[in-house]
Amino acid sequence: MRAVILILLLLPLTLTAQRVTLSGYVQDAESGERLAAAAVAISGTSTGTFSNDYGFYSLSVVPGRYRVVFSYLGYESRDTLLALFSDMRLNVALRPQVRMLEELVVTDVKKDANITQAEMGRFELPMEKLRTLPVVFGEQDLLKTIQLLPGVQGGTEASTGYYVRGGGPDQNLILLDEATVYNAAHLFGFFSIFNSDAVLNATLYKEGMPANYGGRISSVLDITTKEGNNRSLHGTGGIGLIASRLTLEGPLVRDRSSFIVSGRRTYVDVLLRPWIQTTDFSGSAYYFYDVNAKVNYRFSDKDRVYLSGYFGRDIFSFDDDYISFNIPWGNATTTLRWNHLFSDKLFMNATAVYNDYHFRISGNQEMVAFELRSGIRDVNLKADFDYYPHAERHWQFGGLYTYHVFQPQSVSGSSGEVTFNPSGVDKRYAHEGAAYLQTQQDLTDQLRLAAGLRLSWFQQVGPATVYRYDEFTGEVIDSVVYRRGQPVQSYAGPEPRLLLRYLISGRDALKLSYTLNRQYVHLVTNNGTTLPADLWVPSSLHVRPQIGHQYSVGFFRNWLDNRVESSVEIYYKKLLNQIEFREGYTPRVNEVIEENFVFGSGQSYGVEFYVAKKAGRYTGWAGYTLSYTNRSFPDLNQGRSFPYRFDRRHNLSLVGSIQISERWEAGAQFVYNTGIAYTIPSQKYFIEGQVVTLYDELNGYRLPAYHRLDVSATLRGKKKKPIQSDWTFGIYNVYNRKNVFFLYNEYEGIFLTDPVVTVQAKQVSLFPIIPSVTWNFRF
Repeated sequence: MRAVILILLLLPLTLTAQRVTLSGYVQDAESGERLAAAAVAISGTSTGTFSNDYGFYSLSVVPGRYRVVFSYLGYESRDTLLALFSDMRLNVALRPQVRMLEELVVTDVKKDANITQAEMGRFELPMEKLRTLPVVFGEQDLLKTIQLLPGVQGGTEASTGYYVRGGGPDQNLILLDEATVYNAAHLFGFFSIFNSDAVLNATLYKEGMPANYGGRISSVLDITTKEGNNRSLHGTGGIGLIASRLTLEGPLVRDRSSFIVSGRRTYVDVLLRPWIQTTDFSGSAYYFYDVNAKVNYRFSDKDRVYLSGYFGRDIFSFDDDYISFNIPWGNATTTLRWNHLFSDKLFMNATAVYNDYHFRISGNQEMVAFELRSGIRDVNLKADFDYYPHAERHWQFGGLYTYHVFQPQSVSGSSGEVTFNPSGVDKRYAHEGAAYLQTQQDLTDQLRLAAGLRLSWFQQVGPATVYRYDEFTGEVIDSVVYRRGQPVQSYAGPEPRLLLRYLISGRDALKLSYTLNRQYVHLVTNNGTTLPADLWVPSSLHVRPQIGHQYSVGFFRNWLDNRVESSVEIYYKKLLNQIEFREGYTPRVNEVIEENFVFGSGQSYGVEFYVAKKAGRYTGWAGYTLSYTNRSFPDLNQGRSFPYRFDRRHNLSLVGSIQISERWEAGAQFVYNTGIAYTIPSQKYFIEGQVVTLYDELNGYRLPAYHRLDVSATLRGKKKKPIQSDWTFGIYNVYNRKNVFFLYNEYEGIFLTDPVVTVQAKQVSLFPIIPSVTWNFRF
């Protein structure tokens, strides 16, 4: 910790020669959209930089004449000869590469960035590169794609929930235009909320996350939506088996302001309505929809404003002659951002965010009715600064504040004329803040250091009632009432980030990293998936923040003139203050939820192998992970360590695509995972006429291995037509593997009366072989 502070204080004292600054923005020549992470390099040298999240770059060099190359994957590079004897502002527009059958020449001078950059566990996921991958029901899904990366594992069959290096689903920070997404799933986890037509790109950090990110201890997934074309009006869309989508984008003021609106809806309910309207289920339906919208206005090269929003809902209803219920849930986010350029070297982005996740279930049966609600609402303010003193150094600093309102659960209901409607809905309130500073510095020609420090703080405040429990019985023996705004419990601490890169040669590098993260907001689940009924709770007097320590070492090597990249990484992760429900927990009406928590620790370690080819006629990657993940809770499994449910020893992914001709492209993917751990009942016996079940070792058994092959083919229409289109054909689960979704016990015989009762485990499989076809169009 002291070493990190010393490094950050001493680095600015390095003396440098007089320099001039080349700065500006990199954008798409056709749409005017800014390009994040575009490479800007001095040809023939190792000097260069990347544009930030808003396309801004700044490069300070000794005065002279230079050949500067601007490049971005999938775009034609621009090579410019410049006389830099004073500060220069240069905005650069890059054109997308024309799709060809022959092998594309990779002209990106930063194609060795995976070797030269002080980064580990970072994956860029541009949506255009993912559209040829096969998916279930033809719906392109970002979250299912990241499950194919080494160190990232999926949950149950076709679920969008993901687990990074032994962490839980709540330990992944998901940002959509800088707004936190608390539930990223539609259809109980089978589809993500991210419409591929609205997403520009996504960046995953599974280790070594920069200090500007925090609040989660496993990973960060930062998703950016498109800005909208500021040159002309365009539209895209698609019609699939279960959903359709439509996106419109265009200029409000040409070359200055643009908009984009994107919508998606399933129509299974519409298709099934004629078949069920004469049955007992005529009032039942399920559908989801989501809408993304964004506008931006450029006042000048120094000032630009963005306003973006997301709104999505799942609606599930069931109605027959006996019982009916309705379950709506979803997210709503709004983000307002202001980009300001103070100078050629100092860039600021100020952000205000509002987000709301809400879940509700209501139902009635004859004279009985009930309603359950839960959710979380945030208001967030933050400011981020990029400072570029010269080419070899980049400083980032800033701070944020968040006000949280939690509603873990509240229940109301009625039975006949009796109404149960508690006056005090269980809500929790909290403040969260952080400040950070980070930089990258070349210590020698071979050694580069990335160092960061984040100071985080969290405080639960009133109104609140805090209960004190008996140490032995667990019963409430006292309570303290806190008024509005009164501090209840505070936590704070440093979060250092260190990463070293050592260049062995021009194509080999060794990297080491250490990251400490603190998490103050927790998802407590009674199962292994991110179902909407799970509860978000804050750190409090009884719930301590989760802490994650991660150590990593990796060897990186490029092959075939940097056309193929590979890596081997070894990691160890220690997790503290982990939360689970106590054994035998059953939800009760408006209970004090903390009294049902138990606390422990976890650890995960493993090795990851990765090989990828990202450009040319053939592209794809192969990833393999060997890992071990355990949990240890004094109050679970008799205090003995046990495998985490999603401890999967072996995880293999093979992904590839080939451009067969100018119109045909094909893709395939194969996945193999060790079966998840689960607990089985070992004995059943009677106590006073009641059947009592005893369970074996917690997570002591495993389901059969999961594996699947998917294929797809895309036929692109002729380009000269006013409406361009393509057809995507796919087959999910080609060889019809019956993967286990869950197991249940089937009993033959009646307890208490039959001398022998036979118990047999039965398997439920979800998706057989599924063909799909989707028509996509553009105009």
